[in-house]
Amino acid sequence: MNWNAVLGIVYRHLYNIRHSLDRSVDVFYWPAMDIFLWGFTSVYITKQAGAIPQIVVVLLSGLVLWMIVWRSQYEITVNLLEEMWNQNLVNFFASPMRLREWMAGVFLLGILKMFIAIPFAIFLSFVFYKANIFSLGFFLIPFALSLLLTGWAFGLIVAGLIVQYGMRIQNLAWSGIYLIAPFSGIYYPVSTLPSWAQKISHLLPTSYIFEGMREIIFKNTLSWDKLLISFTINLLLLVFGTLFFVRMFEKSKEKGLARLE
Repeated sequence: MNWNAVLGIVYRHLYNIRHSLDRSVDVFYWPAMDIFLWGFTSVYITKQAGAIPQIVVVLLSGLVLWMIVWRSQYEITVNLLEEMWNQNLVNFFASPMRLREWMAGVFLLGILKMFIAIPFAIFLSFVFYKANIFSLGFFLIPFALSLLLTGWAFGLIVAGLIVQYGMRIQNLAWSGIYLIAPFSGIYYPVSTLPSWAQKISHLLPTSYIFEGMREIIFKNTLSWDKLLISFTINLLLLVFGTLFFVRMFEKSKEKGLARLE
């Protein structure tokens, strides 16, 4: 592994952030909008449901944790699209850069940007709504790690589809991960879903994390099997996503990467 190449990927995109207003705003704008909109919604729900005083913490904790999934997936797919938009894909992979180095670079970039966006969202949650997401305690760390793996896995799957079918399906770069959102139980228990949807939820690593989150908030305890199941499914998904992306990339190279630009 050439770590100079990996860091080159990170520096390249950080340079774009520094010199592009829309990319800089992107780091802060969406977390702020989500916190404001859902925060005020949570306050309203609290006034209507006094029997559930933790509703603000539940909704905002779910929102912040979901940002981890979205952000880690977004960095993979959108950074791939950026090379295609700039007609740089062929030049990029004609260099000594190897595919695994590009993957490691966007993984690391996603972690760095997450460390900016997520604390910012937690800060806004506390300042405006007095919601202490750190009440999740130690479990915030394994929750975040598991959701990071989910984002990477689905990001690689979507990236594989994009390199195979091109920019005509580029909307998946933003919307693809939201296909699993209704089944993840981000803001509500999985038990509220119809039986067929619950079966899908049980196959998703995210549902176990958000169910565990509510357990801690309401009961101050956690069933460790939820974490174990979530990480197991995530590892399987990540292996599949990696193999799928590499396979789709190799097939696309055979057809010519220039067709994607």
